[in-house]
Amino acid sequence: MRSLKWYRALSDSKIRQQEGFFLVEGFRAAEQIIKEFPESVDEILGTEDACVAYRNNLPVRVLSQSQLDYISSSRSPQGIVAVVKLPSECYSSEPPREYGTAILLLEHVQDPGNVGTLIRTAAAFNYSGVLLSSQCADPFSSKVVQSSAGAILSVWIRRTDNYLQMASRFKADGLMILAADVHGQQHLDLTDRSHVLALGNEGAGLSSELLDISDYSFRIPFDSRKVESLNVAVSGAIAMYCLKNGVEL
Repeated sequence: MRSLKWYRALSDSKIRQQEGFFLVEGFRAAEQIIKEFPESVDEILGTEDACVAYRNNLPVRVLSQSQLDYISSSRSPQGIVAVVKLPSECYSSEPPREYGTAILLLEHVQDPGNVGTLIRTAAAFNYSGVLLSSQCADPFSSKVVQSSAGAILSVWIRRTDNYLQMASRFKADGLMILAADVHGQQHLDLTDRSHVLALGNEGAGLSSELLDISDYSFRIPFDSRKVESLNVAVSGAIAMYCLKNGVEL
């Protein structure tokens, strides 16, 4: 039987990669994973009452509330914790064989809430994958997983130092690289074009290296007299919606 320290240690990225598992905390996110990706769920942890519904379908381990508090990253964990298999190749520099026609690229987006929300939004708008620089928040950390609301396995994920090379490979295969940049053009109308949508760091934006390989840079129009900038997750949601629904920025 695994020790409670083993579960708690999965809060560390190196341990997650070494062991091949991550935790999904809370009913909402865990049940989405259980429903859509039951083969990825290794074990369900929770109190006696919380685990009743899962006993017939999945391995269950009953814990006391204090034990659940110990392994959880949440201050007041609610419901259950799912132990989920880490997707293969998620830290690889090789893209999937079938990588799709709409990919989200995140460069140095460090806030876990933003990363999780963007992954969730990408899944909602049928983006096939999310490519992250290694300076982004780890997509399988508890805060990112929680912010993704169970969508973390709905897209392929790569987090790597070699994200620029991977983006260049997508470009060579015919995908346009579209860069969200405060100095970009205001109009964007590229509906149904295969693309990589690139979003940058909350403060610094996209690097010059990424802008250099982009086919098109654009900005989202807003009243700069009232606000200095838009949150990166908000910007990403607007851009993905427009690109997928034929709305010109």
